Amino acid sequence: MDLIYDVYNQVIQSGDPRVKDWPLVQSPFPTLAICLSYGFFVKVIGPRLMRDQPALNIRWVMVIYNLFMVGLSSWLFWRLGIYGWFGKYDYRCQPVDYSSSPEALGMASSAYFYYITKFVEFADTFFFLARKKFDHISTLHVIHHGIMPMSVWWGMKYAPGGHSSFFGFINSFVHIPMYLYYGLSAIGPHMNKYLFWKKYMTSLQMVS
Repeated sequence: MDLIYDVYNQVIQSGDPRVKDWPLVQSPFPTLAICLSYGFFVKVIGPRLMRDQPALNIRWVMVIYNLFMVGLSSWLFWRLGIYGWFGKYDYRCQPVDYSSSPEALGMASSAYFYYITKFVEFADTFFFLARKKFDHISTLHVIHHGIMPMSVWWGMKYAPGGHSSFFGFINSFVHIPMYLYYGLSAIGPHMNKYLFWKKYMTSLQMVS
């Protein structure tokens, strides 16, 4: 009972002590503030700022960003795999390892990097704004991007590892072909002949 009480005090009440000093982990309010600011900007401020401005030609910025996200997603998938899901973890039920072993810390840091990428993905919406694709900035799109950092924060704070990392593992894998598709399509219409696998993208995205 003493062990259970100690775990409750150290982890459930105050969060995982290994990550408590990492940026943005101490409290949910900075993450919440960023998410709310994102939603307000892309739905209210951004469209007003761009209303009388010409759409920006940022094609090559988008190509570079999307290919960067392919590399970042691949790196995260690899890290989450080698520290757990490529064989060390049990796919039926995997508890969190709260120790300071290299594997446990590697998984915790991978979970943190995954959490940070949820902010990086706000760029998807900013590109719509810059190109005046306001119809693409749907309420569903904004809720999805806006809620992700907040939902991942709880796992980062209390359970950076174990089965809670499985979603990040699958999501990172799905983002590899997804951002590759976006990057290639951003190059220009002449790339469409190489994007015959577009019809599979929706199914993959639904998985994650």
